[in-house]
Amino acid sequence: MTIERVGVVGAGQMGNGIAHVFALAGYEVLLTDISQDALDRAVTLIDRNLERQVGREVITAAEKAEAMKRLTTTPTLTDLGPTDLIIEAATERETIKQAIFEDLVPHLKPETILTSNTSSISITRLASGTDRPERFMGFHFMNPVPVMQLVELIRGIATGEDTFRACQEVVAKLGKTSTASEDFPAFIVNRILMPMINEAIYTLYEGVGSVKSIDTSLKLGANHPMGPLELADFIGLDTCLAIMNVLHDGLADTKYRPCPLLTKYVEAGWLGRKTKRGFYDYSQDEPIPTR
Repeated sequence: MTIERVGVVGAGQMGNGIAHVFALAGYEVLLTDISQDALDRAVTLIDRNLERQVGREVITAAEKAEAMKRLTTTPTLTDLGPTDLIIEAATERETIKQAIFEDLVPHLKPETILTSNTSSISITRLASGTDRPERFMGFHFMNPVPVMQLVELIRGIATGEDTFRACQEVVAKLGKTSTASEDFPAFIVNRILMPMINEAIYTLYEGVGSVKSIDTSLKLGANHPMGPLELADFIGLDTCLAIMNVLHDGLADTKYRPCPLLTKYVEAGWLGRKTKRGFYDYSQDEPIPTR
């Protein structure tokens, strides 16, 4: 099957980045969201990010113009029916994702591949609610999508080899690198990354170190480009908590118990950069540790 038209569900942080890289790689992209405002913001952001790439001489002005021509939006989910590949990038809640696939399935071509950008939810379980588990898999981009080179490809128990190979080819055409992961909670990246972040939060919770000392220690002592608490704020503390809960519930091991301080921050609505407050206060030009 030739993949030429790609549908992206969700115009948030991940969805707009996914639409950006697909349009730039030569695919016709149809981006959908329940909010027209979100779609308008996404188009503006994609245009601005492409312009930055032009300014850095990563792409030409002509390549930017062609990419923008290949991008269209719609508030109607079922308009994605004629596309060849669909990437769902909605909120990291299983019930929402299931509802999206349920609405989409009756309108799809038989050969359309369905994928989810989920960072932790069972691909096998999501696929089982569709009419095509053999043509369903996880397609997990890293944030920010235009910058990060990795895409995790996750096979559900029923995913066909042809589907996996087709998605591998797509990742290569995007100029990114794919890794293959089996369908276990949080896959590879978040299975390793989130417990590290959670342990950093426990280190703060138990008073072993301050926000600044913890982040400085990992940046200079482990050569990480970003400290774990700074990274948690960037990802979103609600997303971190959701993934830790998936790990804890799915593997039934106390080592994955979310730190109570992480839960409290989420309950307070302190979700990181997107709410201007998390382990840092982002209301000023220079982020200030909150503990």
